[in-house]
Amino acid sequence: MDCDGDAGALSAREAMERTPWLAAVSKSTLDELARYAVLHRMPSGSLLFEQADTPAFALLLFQGSVELLGIRGREETLVEFVRAPDLLLPAAVLNQQAYLLRARVLDEARLVMIQAAAFRQAVATDHALCLAVLACQAAQFRRQIKHAKNLQLRSAEERVGCFLLGLLASAVRGEAIHLPLEKRLIASQLGMTRETFSRTLAVVGRHGIRVEGDLVTLTDPAAAQARFRLDPLLDGPEVMTPLAVQRI
Repeated sequence: MDCDGDAGALSAREAMERTPWLAAVSKSTLDELARYAVLHRMPSGSLLFEQADTPAFALLLFQGSVELLGIRGREETLVEFVRAPDLLLPAAVLNQQAYLLRARVLDEARLVMIQAAAFRQAVATDHALCLAVLACQAAQFRRQIKHAKNLQLRSAEERVGCFLLGLLASAVRGEAIHLPLEKRLIASQLGMTRETFSRTLAVVGRHGIRVEGDLVTLTDPAAAQARFRLDPLLDGPEVMTPLAVQRI
């Protein structure tokens, strides 16, 4: 673990204050959490925790991205790709239970590590923090429901095509972008083998999306959008919006 405490001249307290969905949490609660927290910079490939580990810290992903992986023997499958800002598997911390997944840093990450007991105490006593964590878990739950629907309602070709079209949402015609993950991990996230994924890429190429190596190019937007229809109830982002604290 890289214990670069300044992590770009920021403190754990400042990182929490800059997290949008913690905006309503009182300064006193953030001050108290900061007493039991540190901001760490973690290089790509760092293992944050193993499945079956018992959480010692609540982990707030402030910057970067993390892979959440299911493990069976030597086999690993990508369950979710988490981007900042987010909490990593907070249910395990709140329930004092084992992690169900392995967490590994994909892109260099900055994480606020808060002692688990202090985090639980703050959630139990601060209404605004409780609502913020609830909003975080609600967004995580909805992402998993969308993932399950995607696997069960779409063919392999549709899953791959919609995944690639989503990546290309901000790209202009002819502009190449990089795949965000290794192909084997994308394949596992989309519920197929690496071989099936490779074969499907060739099929998708006939509908306006070309993949060469790890570069993806939108060659025919009309054809791609006609074949692969994005659905906000399957593909849309999930925003963490805590309920407003009600004063009685």
